[in-house]
Amino acid sequence: MRTLWHLFQLFRLAAGLRRYGAIRALSSIDLVPAWAPKLLRATTFYIPRKRNLPTSDGERLARALAAMGPAYIKLGQTLATRPDLVGRPIADGLTTLQDSLPPFPFKAAKEVIEAELGGILTDHFQAFDETPIAAASIAQVHKAVTIAGKPVAVKVLRPDIAQRFTRDLSLFEWLAGKAEAKVREARRLRLGKVVDKIRETVLREMDFRLEAAAAAELSENMAGEAGYRLPGVEWDLTSKSVLTLEWVDGIRLVDRGALEAAGHDLAALGERVVQVFLTQALRDGYFHADLHQGNLLVQKDGTIVAVDFGIMGRLSKEERRFLAEILYGFIKRDYVRVAQIHFDAGYVPKDQSLEEFAQALRSIADPIMDLPVEEISAGQLLAQLFATTARFSMETQPQLLLLQRTMVMAEGMALHLNPKANMWQISEPVIEAWIRANLSPEARLADAINNLPRFIERLPARLERWLMEEDQPKQDLRADAPEEKQASSRLYPFGFGLAIGALLVKMLTS
Repeated sequence: MRTLWHLFQLFRLAAGLRRYGAIRALSSIDLVPAWAPKLLRATTFYIPRKRNLPTSDGERLARALAAMGPAYIKLGQTLATRPDLVGRPIADGLTTLQDSLPPFPFKAAKEVIEAELGGILTDHFQAFDETPIAAASIAQVHKAVTIAGKPVAVKVLRPDIAQRFTRDLSLFEWLAGKAEAKVREARRLRLGKVVDKIRETVLREMDFRLEAAAAAELSENMAGEAGYRLPGVEWDLTSKSVLTLEWVDGIRLVDRGALEAAGHDLAALGERVVQVFLTQALRDGYFHADLHQGNLLVQKDGTIVAVDFGIMGRLSKEERRFLAEILYGFIKRDYVRVAQIHFDAGYVPKDQSLEEFAQALRSIADPIMDLPVEEISAGQLLAQLFATTARFSMETQPQLLLLQRTMVMAEGMALHLNPKANMWQISEPVIEAWIRANLSPEARLADAINNLPRFIERLPARLERWLMEEDQPKQDLRADAPEEKQASSRLYPFGFGLAIGALLVKMLTS
């Protein structure tokens, strides 16, 4: 019965693709068998196409996914960060995918609020705008005024969204499982893990208590950061399905003209976005991972206020160390160092050549490091980058797709505000400061001293486990390494791909 249900879901997907003329887009994706688009066309030939569709296959696919619901929107947003899966033209088209849906009725929003907070709406708000100011796939936002007279933004979860999302995601899991069972490249790209990450991310988005806690934690971390802040949380008006935050007046970062008219320094704003993101990722290991331009407001005094904290990312200290060393190595063009870090971290299998990998890094980065924006060939660069990925048998790490996407967003905003922005110059002070604070001999010694009691405490158990392993037949543990062995090898997409991500975004957003 489950297979029949998945086949029915697959037909619905095919019908949606047909309506928007998006089946052809599948033909350019290497992982899709050549017969699949033909089969989809044959089974949906009688379904009429919509008119006035975009000419780009990627944009048509984006339209189709947006029309099919929340899970498909999240899938499209994830695939937009994975040109290694879908190819650059399709990935570019998917960047046009907007996470917006028609609003649901005010009556339904009122019912959710009253069920979650108790009583009736007027017990909590003296004024409440029935028309939402924004509506996305997970929730919509209304402006309101609390009983105490404080203007707030009230985010309300869409009714039945969790059931719809779980239903649709089951198809993606089934397709990923089939692909990994039949196609070696699908196993290397770890499609199942990609779907798992989508599930984990969206389920967290659906619990607004977690979003409120994320806002509070990030606000605490960034309390001393000049020119950047977060709205306060109204905890007594927040629950699993309702989030109430301080109302913020400001110009959205996307509105370049309005910012310019208001007299803001656009280049400085762009630099601040990138440096704040790097500070969060490197210093704190906790970053705002949904930095699209609608989620950043600029107040009259130039302060940037971040909103919407449903998607957050974390990095362990070890991951941050590898990240900083790799980025710094690229900035200094020390490709042997970058290659060695990849090998030490486990990004590249030990049977590969360190020297050849360093040479491959040089061949990608050297030709473009000094070029002006308009002369960078993003297509050529990406072709070399992903050819290198496959050549050295490096597995992708889907758990860091959030970091990958956020870096692209941050840099894209800086370039939107200042097309001549130099991402290396913007990033270098933050990276250098973190390296001085964490990778100097003094910092390493302090770390060793701090970790010594824990090491001594665990030493007997480790010795016992080592002695037991010595008594066992030797095995190749590479494929089945325990989680702690893999912890330091989770940063490949950002460390390698996004170390030159600034250069890609320069071209893609200019």
